[in-house]
Amino acid sequence: MNKQKIQEIFARFKKSNAKPTTELIYHSPFELLIAVILSAQATDISVNKATIDLFKAANTPEKIFALGDVNLKKYIKTIGLYNTKAANILKTCKILIDKHDSRVPKDRAALEELPGVGRKTANVILNTYFGEPVIAVDTHIFRVANRIGLAKGKTPLEVEKQLMKAIPTSYLHDAHHWLILHGRYVCTARKPRCPECLIRDLCDYKDKTVAV
Repeated sequence: MNKQKIQEIFARFKKSNAKPTTELIYHSPFELLIAVILSAQATDISVNKATIDLFKAANTPEKIFALGDVNLKKYIKTIGLYNTKAANILKTCKILIDKHDSRVPKDRAALEELPGVGRKTANVILNTYFGEPVIAVDTHIFRVANRIGLAKGKTPLEVEKQLMKAIPTSYLHDAHHWLILHGRYVCTARKPRCPECLIRDLCDYKDKTVAV
């Protein structure tokens, strides 16, 4: 896709939604970190339903660690893979307490050392809370980027690298959220809503019927 098309795509996204953000509900970097860990293979809606009670009871590394495995699971049992996620969250809390003064690190390497935190989760924290111009390639972004022609890659990392090069610097900070929201509500996996798409005329996919 040429630079003019890319520029126009993100200009339209910005005009439609000037300040996009995550749909996860949080009030601190730690709450965001826990919410993102829980969101793996789960919807933001399901995570928000669980964390509204969890964060009322415990919203710091010390408090969640003090809950212990059994009590933590009671709050997150409605979320997929909750056994593994509970174990990772408790280990993460211990590391934050012992190594980071109970603070969420702003460093990618330090973030990726936390159990349950990979490159995608680290990028979400860096972008959403710390304001860094990075892109967390989830299933929505991977699909949208390949489908509309923004980036053609076989892995999330390939797509991330291509997007970082292709997207104009002025749009990089918000590109992550625009693409996720577009994939979640318009450019859906099955039966994308092309007639409602604000970038339909710029897209490589258009009215094709086979989903990417």
